[in-house]
Amino acid sequence: MATSQAAQKQAVSTTSDVRREHFRVVGAPETPSSAPNEVAVPFESTALSGADSEALSFARDVLLSESRAILNQIERLDRRFCAAVELLTTCAGSVVVTGMGKAGLIGRKISATLSSTGTPSHFLHPAEAFHGDLGTVRPDDVVLALSYSGETEELSQILAPLRSRSIPIVSIVSTAASSLGRASTLVLEIGSIEEADALRLAPSSSAAAMLAVGDALALAASRRRKFRAEDFAKFHPGGSLGRRLSRVDDLMRPLSQCRIASDALSIREIFVSCRKPGRRVGAILLTDDEGRLTGVFTDADLAKLFETRDADFFDRPIRDAMTRFPSVVRSGALMSEALATLSSRKISELPVLDERGVPLGVLDVTDLVDFFPTPFEPAN
Repeated sequence: MATSQAAQKQAVSTTSDVRREHFRVVGAPETPSSAPNEVAVPFESTALSGADSEALSFARDVLLSESRAILNQIERLDRRFCAAVELLTTCAGSVVVTGMGKAGLIGRKISATLSSTGTPSHFLHPAEAFHGDLGTVRPDDVVLALSYSGETEELSQILAPLRSRSIPIVSIVSTAASSLGRASTLVLEIGSIEEADALRLAPSSSAAAMLAVGDALALAASRRRKFRAEDFAKFHPGGSLGRRLSRVDDLMRPLSQCRIASDALSIREIFVSCRKPGRRVGAILLTDDEGRLTGVFTDADLAKLFETRDADFFDRPIRDAMTRFPSVVRSGALMSEALATLSSRKISELPVLDERGVPLGVLDVTDLVDFFPTPFEPAN
């Protein structure tokens, strides 16, 4: 407990430090900074209007209120949370998340996090559930119900039917004494929370706390399931994230689009015979008599030969000029591994080999530009 309190105090202190620093950056500094790594922030004016100043002050108070609501949950996590993680992890069916209004919107996000991190889940609208959709809840499911007050009418109406079917209910609610809390198998209490809006009515800080506890629950369950990057890739095939977690075999240029030759042939013979239509890969794959990769001949290797001004070299075996023991990646490896190799070795082509060392294709950096972060372009 003492350690958690110290961590919370440190987090609050850090939040205060960030707030003070943010005030200093937003307002015009009194004197130029001499810090070597500090970047100057451009200002349209050195002073804020009264309305703008008030808006920024209120916005900071909102963020501080929501951050405190989240930090307070650290002390509230106990064995009930651990039991909830176990219940979700051992659930043979689906985690059915439900909630009304803002709590329902938070629930949809928690359900999405569960689904994408290894715990099957879907969202059930409580009003629709009361009119027939309770049939989507199966005997081996677990219900995760969200309501700050614990007295939401639409949610309360489906509690008795769920209990009659012995469906376990985990609730995220302000107090276990509420109707939802009393009907739940396990209660995760977030406590009494003052909302961040001027009227102290709009779900804001309480919603932030609910989302944080829901994320903690989903990610703790994922960790207990030993969810891996390979598993994550199965659920995220699209976008840059999905591409990074895809396999090299999915994005390599197949052998039919690569130049490949015996390392016993001369450079001249290979350049005459190894022609491919379209944009070529910047490396020739060279193999031994058993088809295993022995080296690559790149555009850089060719440039070095031209610099020697030795025309006879082009009639010697290419193995004398090739790059031996090039960096390679095995078939089935994740793209994240291949990207790390391309970046750290500063190379443009990465052969993909099978378990025998036989080339299957090539990863060409020009095909992978979408994987790398876009350089920051400063405003004019």
